[in-house]
Parts: sequence; C-alpha cells; structure tokens
Amino acid sequence: MNGVAARHRVAVTGIGVVTPLATGIAPFWDAVLSERVAVGPITRFDAGSYRSRIAAQIDDFEPRDFVAGKRLHWTDRFSQLSIAAARLAMEDANYHPNGASRDVGVYLGSALGGLAFADSQHDVFREQGIDAVKPLLALSVFGGAATCNVAIEFDLRGPTVANANSCASGAVAIGEAYRAIARGDVRAVLAGGVEAPLSPLVYGAFTVIKAMSTRNDDPERASRPFDRERDGFVMAEGAGVLLLERLEDALARGARIYGEIAGYGLTNDAYHMSAPRPDATMNAAAMERALGEAHVTSGEIDAVNAHGSGTPLGDRAEALAMQHVFGDRAASIPVSATKGQHGHALGATGAWEAALSLLSIERGIVPRSVNSDDADCALAVTRERLERPIRTVLSNSAGFGGINAALVFRAVD
Repeated sequence: MNGVAARHRVAVTGIGVVTPLATGIAPFWDAVLSERVAVGPITRFDAGSYRSRIAAQIDDFEPRDFVAGKRLHWTDRFSQLSIAAARLAMEDANYHPNGASRDVGVYLGSALGGLAFADSQHDVFREQGIDAVKPLLALSVFGGAATCNVAIEFDLRGPTVANANSCASGAVAIGEAYRAIARGDVRAVLAGGVEAPLSPLVYGAFTVIKAMSTRNDDPERASRPFDRERDGFVMAEGAGVLLLERLEDALARGARIYGEIAGYGLTNDAYHMSAPRPDATMNAAAMERALGEAHVTSGEIDAVNAHGSGTPLGDRAEALAMQHVFGDRAASIPVSATKGQHGHALGATGAWEAALSLLSIERGIVPRSVNSDDADCALAVTRERLERPIRTVLSNSAGFGGINAALVFRAVD
C-alpha cells in the first residue's frame, strides 16, 4: 500500500448524497434505476448570453433540514451541502463516535470550493462597497471550509484534509482516507466530494473554454457519455460522503457493510491543463495501481464505473485507457456511466460514482448508461440494466490538469 504494509481493512458502512436526482442514498439509487434525467435549463441566474445554458441543479435542497441555528448563518451552500451529506452518511451507518472523536477524520475534495459564494459577494462589493460584504466570505471561500465545518458540526477532532484535484477530487479524498485508516492513523473518516459551482462567473468560465454541452434545446439528452454525438459535459452541483471504518470496528458493532475499499491509484498525465494525454497511459496507470494495491487482476473486475464526462477528448482517452488495462476483455466487461442522468458535479461526482459502485456490489445491479446510445469506442457501455452477482468494481475518475484517480471496491465475505 503505497510502500507501507496495510494494517487494517477498510469498510464502507454509510453513504450520504445530495444530488440533482434525489437526496439520500435510497432515493438516489431508485432515481438512477428509473433512468430519470435531472438536466434542464439554468434558472439560478440569467444565462441567456452564454453558449451553454443548461445544468443539473438541486432545487429542493433546504439547508435548515441539516444545519441548525446560528451555524446556518455562518455557512455557505458549499459547506451546507457537505454537512448535509455527512449527516446522511452517519445516519445511514447508525454511527456515533461515542467519545472517540479524536480518531475520526474528515477528507473532502472540491474543484472550486466556495468560489460561487465569492462570485455573489463580489457583485455586492462592486455595487455597495466593502462594508456590505458578508463577514462569512473570509471563512467560506477556501477549500478547507467544508471539512472544517463538518468537523465542527459533528465534533470530529481527527485530521481534516481538503483537496482541490479538479474533477477527481472526490475520488482522491476517498482514496487518501482509505489509506489513512489502513495505516492506522485514524479509526474512521467521513470522505467524499462537494461542489456548488452554479454562479454566473464560475459557470461562465467553463463556457469560455467550450467544455460544456450546447444542446440547450434538448437538455435531457445533452450529457452523453461515450456517445458518438457527445459535445461536452453538463455541470451539476451536490455532495457525496462515505463513512469509512476499520473493518474490525464495523463488524464489532454489527454495522451493515456495503463493501470494502481495496485499492487506490493516483497519477498525472503531465501533458495539458484541459486535454488528456492522447495515449492514455497515465489514466491506465492509475487503474493498474489501484488493481495492484487491491491484489486483484483485471480479469477479476466484474464491472467498471467510468468517469464518462461526455467530452469528446476525455471519453476517447478513457476508453483507450481501459483497453490498455483490460485488453480484449474491454469489449465485454460492463461499463456504466451515469453522468447522462445527474450531470457532472466536478469534485462531488467521484463520490456519487463510488456510492453507485458499492450499491452495484450490494444489489447485484449495473445501471444502464442513459444517453449513451451509440458508443464510438470498443467498450461494453451498458445499453440496459444488468442484474448479476457483482463482487469487485473499478471506479475511474479524471480531471482538468491531467489528474487520474481510480478506486477498487469489493464485497466483504
């Protein structure tokens, strides 16, 4: 394990999600299986002059359901989504630190942190001056605000670690938390990703680089992972948090166990800030490192949860990476890509996809890849829901800057 022998196996006992499809892991899973799509026209602000005018918004999130009293006024949407997902994960796991809060950490990833709130306060500053800016701004814009607010909310005194590894942030947070528990640094961690990017400037910046779909007249079909007609990703917002524990602790308290994290790989293309390495070798290397750490071969993987962002270059490189890893088997191993339904919430999406990987193991179902109607690659992108025993899943994530992260999940005997 990264050069150090693992001392503990790491179980996932709780999952909390706030997504455009649904809030809570059971409604989210049901929505994915129903093949509903949560993409529509942006209503959060006026995007009439933008090339892209669609997103996967969360319109029914009520912070008061998760954050009480004065804390509500000292948190922005970025931190509120984090607290909500963390609370849901702990409730799902029926987990209480019970005096061991020093041994419980918080690891969260986010590509953009509190930038959307900063965007709104910049407008206030320009129109009304510095005295009108909310004091909350100084405490909200940094990437570690979410981890710290979760720690404060639940009195968790272990390490709080934030990363900003673009669209791989959630997967990186889970992977690093897994290693911290495996090494014996902590007993449990709330780990995942969060993103609140829907503001005029933040969203608009991605339209400038032409990274997002312009299928504005047909939003439900805009996010098209691996499809021949894909034209970019669809931005989303939300959060996903897993509760990770030492396996022996989870068994001792009789916890329901979704599965265990067995391997993690992290690399960088070292090629370009917005385009993947054409030969896909480093994306493949991340997956191979995760497999190696898990002590499983590519032939033992039952399904793959792909990054599948729907960008022309990104999906092409990811498909090539999987061909490097799986060889001839790449044409037959089930590959699911669910961003066609919930969009791409940047740093949060890797956590959602980790959750779906674990549910595939627990339920024996691989979801259909909605809108992936005509894949232009050799992968077996799911054209229908598959129901079969699933014991080991590889989840792949990638992001701007050439960051590649992969996780291996497997059933616990």
